[in-house]
Order: sequence, then C-alpha cells, then structure tokens
Amino acid sequence: MHYAFTSILCETAVKHTIKEKPMLKEKMLKALNAQVNAEMYSSYLYLSMESYFQSVSLSGFSTWMRAQVQEELFHGMKIYDYICERGGRVALDAIKKPDSDWKSPLAAFKHILKHEQHVTELINDLMDLAIGEKDHATQNFLQWFVAEQVEEEASVGEIVDKLKLIKDDTSGLFMLDAELGRRIFTPPAKGE
Repeated sequence: MHYAFTSILCETAVKHTIKEKPMLKEKMLKALNAQVNAEMYSSYLYLSMESYFQSVSLSGFSTWMRAQVQEELFHGMKIYDYICERGGRVALDAIKKPDSDWKSPLAAFKHILKHEQHVTELINDLMDLAIGEKDHATQNFLQWFVAEQVEEEASVGEIVDKLKLIKDDTSGLFMLDAELGRRIFTPPAKGE
C-alpha cells in the first residue's frame, strides 16, 4: 500500500474511531510505538552501513544494505499501519544516531547479527505483552514479525559464517560482494 495513501487512511480511521473504547490498550500502544522507532533506527543503521560499504568500494555489500534499509522501513510502516487500523495514534520519537564506521565487513555483519538478535528480543517482548494483555489481534499480527526475525538472523548469520571462512582472501570477498549485490527488496504481498 502506498504510504501517502496509508497516511490518509490512518487519519480517516482515527477520526472515525470511538475514542471511549480504543482497540489497543495504552500499554500495548506505547510498546508498538516504541517498535516503530526501533524499526526506523534499524533502517537508519543499515543506511549508515550502506555508506560505509560504498566508502570501501564494496558495492554489492552496499546494495544488500540498501535492500535491508527498505525492508526495515517496510517493517516500521507495517506496525504504523497496524496502530492506525486498531484506532491508535502513532507517536514518533527521535531516532538515535547510528554508528558509522566498522573495522571490516565481518565487524559490520557481526554488528548486524547482534542488532537483529536485539530486535528479536523486542519482538518477543511485544508478543509477551500481547499475550499478557489478552490482545489476540496483536498476537496474530506479531506472528509475522516472529517468523521474519528467524529469517533475518539466519540470513545475517550465514553471511557472518561466509566472512569468517573468507578471512583475508580478497577473491572470496569479491565473490561474496557479487553475490550480495544481487539482492533486491520485494515487499511481501498484502496479508503476508
């Protein structure tokens, strides 16, 4: 769904929501808003990494990061749209400044893996809250993110493993650069 159109829909949904009985409890709404910020930070971090990889002439790594930026923005907007659909109000907060330099591609991808593990913890905490609040709709919504994080960690973990095998072999690094350069972000179909 186009983001400008989504924003119009969100504004319309908020205007027509019965304010006396919101569909999201305040605690859940606050946690979902925090996750929007976390997803936007993730996109900001990966954009910083894209710049790093450009600066060291690894355009394939850079392309992979650009796709990751788009994916994280998609995640943030997916939560944003859900908040709106449930009659909540999105409250945006400042995005913290990401790191901007790494010692090597391996160091950058180890950072990504650690970051994705942190995001998995955040998603798990959201799910625990939804279960505790008996918010079945949000539990259902979050299942997509639970599965997505399994995929994210596996994908990044595989790249870390390849970089460890490559060590200082520049031929291997350039082969991996070419492989990563083929990544294209394709948003999931609506309902996935």
